[in-house]
Amino acid sequence: MLLAALAQRVVRWGRLDIIDAHGRHHRIDKGNGPEVVIRLHQSALHHRFILNPQLAIGEAYMDGSLTIEEGTLFDFLEICAIAELGWCRQPFGQALYGLKRLFRRLHQYNPIGRAQDHVAHHYDLSDQLYDLFLDADRQYSCGYFAGEPDELDRGQRDKKRHLAAKLWLNPEVRVLDIGSGWGGLALHLAKAGAREVVGITLSKEQLKFSRARAEKAGLASRVRFELCDYRELTDQFERVVSVGMFEHVGVNHYPEFFDKLASFLTDDGIALLHSIGRMDGPGATNPWIRKYIFPGGYSPALSEVLPVIERQQLWATDIEILRLHYADTLRLWRQRFAANRTRIAALYDERFCRMWELYLTGSELAFRYGGHMVFQIQLAKRQDAVPLTRDYITDWERHGFDEVVAAE
Repeated sequence: MLLAALAQRVVRWGRLDIIDAHGRHHRIDKGNGPEVVIRLHQSALHHRFILNPQLAIGEAYMDGSLTIEEGTLFDFLEICAIAELGWCRQPFGQALYGLKRLFRRLHQYNPIGRAQDHVAHHYDLSDQLYDLFLDADRQYSCGYFAGEPDELDRGQRDKKRHLAAKLWLNPEVRVLDIGSGWGGLALHLAKAGAREVVGITLSKEQLKFSRARAEKAGLASRVRFELCDYRELTDQFERVVSVGMFEHVGVNHYPEFFDKLASFLTDDGIALLHSIGRMDGPGATNPWIRKYIFPGGYSPALSEVLPVIERQQLWATDIEILRLHYADTLRLWRQRFAANRTRIAALYDERFCRMWELYLTGSELAFRYGGHMVFQIQLAKRQDAVPLTRDYITDWERHGFDEVVAAE
């Protein structure tokens, strides 16, 4: 089988046994590592896996035409993640990747209206789903693990504290939170000293949940949430923060995004952008992720972002790279999802569970092996908008607003 011959060339680690649709066994043994047996139930997969492996493997697992007979999904995808490095060096793999790059601007076209449809695809799902695998505050972005990466709630609290420290809050500032999610960060910033926080989202479900939280916390007079595309807003703020939203902007719209961000900032203002990125240069979104999980989404290289920032004459006053923090966050989400799988299947169905297991597991491995990371870029119009050394960040995290973190 051509597929088995190709697998022999690209698999670098572990043992993979493939049982094809005709019942024939093909063994690829590269020594130490996980041992996995998969079965293909359709002969069409023999060719689809060669022509577009990222999409075909994901769809086959999700639909049940690929089953794992021995080993786990994590084991199988770990073998695939390392094999992908070899696949990308094969002539056909290089050609396919180049084709994806060619069409990426079309895939990332996110004008007003279409952007909301893309957001609704992922975020306007059942409230119960996110309760079953996220932390208590529903932080759906990379945690920040100052200690052992095994406490999800602590890692997300530390992430909010880290962001607040970089925003250099004081009681006089108004904060804009672009892509405010379920409202946890906006509420934290209000408790940590901001005078007012405005959160904007394109998700109707998130908006409803966030407003209810603000009312319950007694903060509705200081924390306001709106259903709004960032391009429709005209106010100015002393602080602007965006966490986990930039991945939905698309490379076509980066000039528009940073033009608006600059217009939001007062002359002495500070902005903080937190986004997934890639360390190996510009690329293209995994086609399965683009089709089923995040339509219109893309995680950029810094080389695609910084030139646009420079053209806006904004100072990058601090850049931090979080490497394995998101891998550990996703591992904890994956474990919580597995612990609540029966309840999630009752909300949706078995196919949905396999789809999300693949998404969480594959995403974790992208951060462990695929060059994905998270960057935080602090931006300002003036070079003296923040202190000239980073001590103020550490001081805030060690001594500032401890009672806020304890209360949460």
